[in-house]
Amino acid sequence: MLAFDLSAIEEEHRAAGKLWLEFLRVPDLSMGLYVLPAGGVDPQQPHTEDEIYYVLGGRGHIRVAAEDRAIETGSIVYVGANVEHRFHNIEEELRLLVFFAPAEGSVGA
Repeated sequence: MLAFDLSAIEEEHRAAGKLWLEFLRVPDLSMGLYVLPAGGVDPQQPHTEDEIYYVLGGRGHIRVAAEDRAIETGSIVYVGANVEHRFHNIEEELRLLVFFAPAEGSVGA
């Protein structure tokens, strides 16, 4: 079994000083914490894996293909592989738990 403590992951994320921190990687799944500051820019590109975002905290918007939606604490968003998507209009720091299936970067590798 693998078990994680969110507060420890958030501390490790802060110490790393990056937007993204992966904390789980197995062949069929990877997970990470993605944090975008209020007013920040989301630099990500489409991924070759399906993704699920769970909003741990904050408020903003996400555009997935041609659809735009407000998100806030508790929102869950699915994004299919290779679909253009981006967070924007970030009103409060977004803290996102991200699930990739299969593991990020594993398709086409």
